[in-house]
Formats: sequence, C-alpha cells, structure tokens
Amino acid sequence: MDLTVDITELNPDQIRELAIRLQAEGRFRQTVIDKLTHELALLKRQKFAATSEAYTGEQQRELFETLDIDLAAVTAEIEQLVQHPISAEPGRQQPRRVRLPAELPRTDVHHEPDSTLCRCGCQMKRIGEDVCEKLDYQPGVFTVERHV
Repeated sequence: MDLTVDITELNPDQIRELAIRLQAEGRFRQTVIDKLTHELALLKRQKFAATSEAYTGEQQRELFETLDIDLAAVTAEIEQLVQHPISAEPGRQQPRRVRLPAELPRTDVHHEPDSTLCRCGCQMKRIGEDVCEKLDYQPGVFTVERHV
C-alpha cells in the first residue's frame, strides 16, 4: 500500500491494514535496533575489556628489559651525583625587563609615612629605598613616573 495516499480517503478496512503494517514495521525496526545495540556492547567489551589490555609474553619481556636499562641509568646518574655534588650556589638572576631610556622625562612620586617618629619617640632613619618606574603615555609624550 502506498503511504503517500491521504488517510481520509481510505475506508476503515484499509486503515486497519495500514495500522497493522506500520506496527509490524515498527517492531522490525526495534528488533534491528536492539540487535545492533547488543552487538555494539559486545564489541566495546571486547575492545576495552581488561583482557584486551593485558601484555603478551613478548611485550612483558620487552617491558622488563627496558625497566632494567632504566634502573641501570638511574643508578649510574645517582652515583655520578654522589661523586660530584652540584653546588647549591644560586646564580644571579637577570632583570626581567629592560630599563626605561634615560632620555625620557621623569616625575618623582615620594611615598612617605604619615609620621616619622617611632613608638619610643625617636626619629626614624631611612635604611633604603625601593624605586619603581612606570611608563606613562599622554598623547604624543612618553613620561616615566618614579615611585620612591
């Protein structure tokens, strides 16, 4: 029976026959879907199961050989380090960025504490300075702000 026929033009017997065919086709399709789902589950189990990840005798032999080689190399490296220890003297770190050019105009901004008196009443002494330079740009002019 042609499924492009308008259902309103069919008599009740033809509609029943169409319904029975559609039910049978639906059952068939569901059976195929169930079968394919089961096959997919079996194939996944076969591919990803623990037994598929087990090593063969040849693979195990190669694994142990490389393990022995690696252990020998680590042992030799440890012995070399014991004989010639590395000095713990830290090297001088390089500055992270280049200094700003000296020809740029600079503005000093001093950050002083509110009070220079200690709790005991003595005058505080300056023991050092930290200077931070910040590049500033106003349209057409680069300047450097020095925070001291």
